[in-house]
Amino acid sequence: MIRRSIFAAFVAAVLVGGPAVAQHAGHRGGSANDSPATRAYRAANDKMHKDMDIRYSGNADKDFVAGMIAHHEGAVAMARIVIQHGADSEIRTLAEGIIRDQEREIAQMRAWQARNR
Repeated sequence: MIRRSIFAAFVAAVLVGGPAVAQHAGHRGGSANDSPATRAYRAANDKMHKDMDIRYSGNADKDFVAGMIAHHEGAVAMARIVIQHGADSEIRTLAEGIIRDQEREIAQMRAWQARNR
């Protein structure tokens, strides 16, 4: 039901706003001119959104943890991309902290899931 509503909203946006709205409503495809970092970000973003498309259980705690694990994994992937391709030392340090903190939280959430099946 929710997916149909989202799809209907997307179709309405395309019909009313045209291609510009459609481009921002979904994932845009890359181009041959994309940098390696852009290609990596697109892949990480696509994986994160796919993995966040969980089957909802109706249990707010379980659904939160399932979605947030995928979200945190996406943040870690993006941080690794900036470490590989970025140049700014402040952003690299931020990315390293994100990796450390998000990996710790992922482990905490996985342990919670194991205890609460």
